[in-house]
Amino acid sequence: MEGYLDAFIAFMRAERGLSGKTVDAYAADLGVYFADLKRRGIGDLRRVTPEDILAHLATLGARKLSRRSQARHLAAIRGFHRFLVAEKYVEKDPTEDLDTPRSAKKLPVFLTLEEVEQLLAAPDEKDATGQRDKAMLELLYATGLRVSELVGLGVNDLQLSAGYLVARGKGAKERIVPVGTIAGEKVRAYLESARPALLGERQSQALFVTLRGEGFTRQGFWKLLKRYALKAGILKPISPHKLRHSFATHLVERGADLRAVQAMLGHADLATTQIYTHVNSARLRAVYDHAHPRGDDVRGRGGGAIGGRAPTRKPPRGA
Repeated sequence: MEGYLDAFIAFMRAERGLSGKTVDAYAADLGVYFADLKRRGIGDLRRVTPEDILAHLATLGARKLSRRSQARHLAAIRGFHRFLVAEKYVEKDPTEDLDTPRSAKKLPVFLTLEEVEQLLAAPDEKDATGQRDKAMLELLYATGLRVSELVGLGVNDLQLSAGYLVARGKGAKERIVPVGTIAGEKVRAYLESARPALLGERQSQALFVTLRGEGFTRQGFWKLLKRYALKAGILKPISPHKLRHSFATHLVERGADLRAVQAMLGHADLATTQIYTHVNSARLRAVYDHAHPRGDDVRGRGGGAIGGRAPTRKPPRGA
């Protein structure tokens, strides 16, 4: 089995262009799958049946793995067996008629507009590091980039005069992302003064550099973001991805076309982007429940006809 796994992993890396993390996760899931097959005396992949795979998924459920994790396991197993059929190692795919377990999608956590403004105002632009940090935060919120895309930007990826940048997402796929006016101004100011001051005599292709003249790491930016969130008085847990969620949520709230948001985020499937319409609907519902005379929050506070006195109303003007 391990020989087939090595061939599958090589295929995933070379042909599919998946990220290293995704490939590693698939390999780990398949390792668990193989161990389970061996425990039940199945050493030949040609003998695997749909019932065997369902039994494996049942063991994952017994281990309290979430439906999302079970779905990922099945995706790895399905991809592996399809690969075996395509390469003519086996004749049948036992996953062909299996349904993917449905996972309950959690609504993404995001910052309010006020919290974003507080965060973006936190860096002190009097020195080079403050100008750099201001430019990074503004650019991240203005573009919705993943943190890996942000720290991976090179100077040549920017086209500020045209108002866009080139981001490299999952699978090294490139996409064009608009850059807002304010973010563009902050990045331009950083390039003109702060970046040369940070680099000194050193050279770097990285757009954002540290005091050592090196490019930022994901962990380095994460620490920077948490420090500014604390300074801004934001108490909720924060991460670079929450700024990405905030970018998308605020666009959808203001009527942005979902296809355009999908393109800017680099989502392969529109269904992934549609979660932000659910966020918008949930917020509208919360506002309704809080403000409407027959909303849940109002009734719970005793302001509605149920659970308290009926609200008093002013008489119509002129009555």
